[in-house]
Amino acid sequence: MTVNHHVRVYRSEEELPRDEQLAWKIAQVAVDPVEVEPEVVDMIINRVIDNAAVAAASLTRAPINAARAQAFSHPVSTGGKGATVFGCPLDQRTSPEWAAWANGVAVRELDYHDTFLAAEYSHPGDNIPPIVAVAQHVGSDGHALVRALATGYEIQVDLVKAISLHKHKIDHVAHLGPSAAAGIGTLLGLDAETIYQAIGQALHTTTATRQSRKGEISTWKAHAPAFAGKMAVEAVDRAMRGQTSPSPIYEGEDGVIAWMLDGKDASYDVPLPAPGEPKRAILDTYTKEHSAEYQAQAIIDLARRLGTDNPALRDPANIASIVLHTSHHTHNVIGSGAGDPQKYDPTASRETLDHSVPYIFAVALQDGTWHHVDSYTPERAQRPDTVELWHKITTVEDPEWTRRYHSTDITEKAFGGRVEITLTDGSTVVDEIAVADAHPLGARPFARENYIRKFRVLAQPVLDAAEIERFLELVQRLPELTADEVQELSIVAKKGVLASADAPKGLF
Repeated sequence: MTVNHHVRVYRSEEELPRDEQLAWKIAQVAVDPVEVEPEVVDMIINRVIDNAAVAAASLTRAPINAARAQAFSHPVSTGGKGATVFGCPLDQRTSPEWAAWANGVAVRELDYHDTFLAAEYSHPGDNIPPIVAVAQHVGSDGHALVRALATGYEIQVDLVKAISLHKHKIDHVAHLGPSAAAGIGTLLGLDAETIYQAIGQALHTTTATRQSRKGEISTWKAHAPAFAGKMAVEAVDRAMRGQTSPSPIYEGEDGVIAWMLDGKDASYDVPLPAPGEPKRAILDTYTKEHSAEYQAQAIIDLARRLGTDNPALRDPANIASIVLHTSHHTHNVIGSGAGDPQKYDPTASRETLDHSVPYIFAVALQDGTWHHVDSYTPERAQRPDTVELWHKITTVEDPEWTRRYHSTDITEKAFGGRVEITLTDGSTVVDEIAVADAHPLGARPFARENYIRKFRVLAQPVLDAAEIERFLELVQRLPELTADEVQELSIVAKKGVLASADAPKGLF
């Protein structure tokens, strides 16, 4: 059974025993030797495939080039073999924290991997790069890696269920630092005291503002989770060397909750597995069929359906207005409620466009499809009929969609909305969608074959056919992999692909 751990702020003169602190409770989950259930193992494999797919599609994009160049500016650290970097030969290694950095940027760049939304937002697949990097560095086998990934997913999802960061404009990667540190602790078989210290350091160093996802969204959006993963690796290293961290990091009078979140009167109930309870949180998460913010997934499917069924809706001359009634988050973060003029700017960056649901709805409606590159090109964004249609689209918050968005009942939790299209002749078209087609409760839930298809489509331009098959055969045996085989858990680009990418110079 799941146990709700009550968390509140403690004054300095109040006694808070270590074993009642949230960081210690998380560490206890990390050290629990419970085995990973078969369906969880199956989903972990799916998500390792998914991460590799979206990384392959990003291999020559500018943020990945920069992160990769930074990583290889540093030698492999002592104490291990180092770790692989997506796209590079398997024998080309860098230090694990820098591999976590480079691979984390590659995974997040297109905003195209898995998601979990509750009190907070998250991409739990961001746990995979730092944990795999450490596994390769120290020579862990597949069984240990699976257990570690189950921990990383469990802790991030549990924190996301209970503690809102965005409400206080703190970026969601503040839950990732602790989860990745906990996962690495499981991987290495560390004791609870060491993991506890690493969690505190990881949290302390990964709290930052949400400005990275506001206004003119920059390339840092992809770097933020990679930075959290890198900090988690470094926090574990420091903790293993006996270094301590601010304590209590969550509950302290001058801690994260008191000054960055809900304040001195705050309290939360964080659900954590009881001792011996399997770590199943990954099964509550879902991936993306489309390369866009998760709240846009269902909206893309709705727009595709509407445009295909009624092509007249694609012509802005026929449209008076389009209003999307949706949740508070969709309206205020990627909708017109954000108040960001950039969300209606045809010259905006890709990072901004994939956080503009008016733009996304317009393009999906007109094209009847969505493509991770073609849907964002300047030519596509600046097409006059698209701009005209786009500027007729607004969002409004609907309390019922907000309630469903925050529901703890998985059967009614929804990330979609209702669209009302008013035509120039005065007639209306009304339709709605609750969850994306690829969602576990959607029209076409993603299964192994879908993850493999996504990998093949995204990898084909940059990986040789033999490399695609090698990786897929390897990853699907994940829990049985030897330590030597874990060393090969990466993807190698076709000859010349990385050489064609710009390798910017910096300080290192």
